[in-house]
Amino acid sequence: MRTYGRIFAFNPDGSKRNPQPAGYPYWVEVTTDANGFDDDVWLTTLCQNFLLNLGESPFYAQCGLPAQPTIVQQVQPDFYVSRIQQQFAPYFANLVIAKQASNPPTYKVNVTKHNGSKVSLSVQIPQ
Repeated sequence: MRTYGRIFAFNPDGSKRNPQPAGYPYWVEVTTDANGFDDDVWLTTLCQNFLLNLGESPFYAQCGLPAQPTIVQQVQPDFYVSRIQQQFAPYFANLVIAKQASNPPTYKVNVTKHNGSKVSLSVQIPQ
C-alpha cells in the first residue's frame, strides 16, 4: 500500500531528496514497511485528512474538515475530528485525538502502532 504526504523543505541549499529551496512543499511517497505494517501509510493519510477541506476531494468527499466555516462561525471542528478518529481507529493498535488549548485549533494525535512503537504529534488546522 502507498500514499503521498506533502512536507515542507527546511534546508536552504536543497538536497538530492528535495531539490526545492526552503519553504516549498514537495511530495514524499510513504509505503508499507519491511515487516508488512501499513501504520505509516495510515498515519500519513490521517494527517492529510486534517489538511483537507470537507468536500474538496472529488473521490473522498466525506473526508476532511470544514476549516473555513468553523473559523467564520467560531466553532471548533470537534465533531469532524471525532469522525476522523472513528474512521482511522481500526488501522492502529490505539488512536487518541485530543484538542489542545490554542488558537488556531490544534489537535494532539497519539498513535500506538501495531509494532508497539508510539507516535505523538500536533496537527494544526489550517486557516
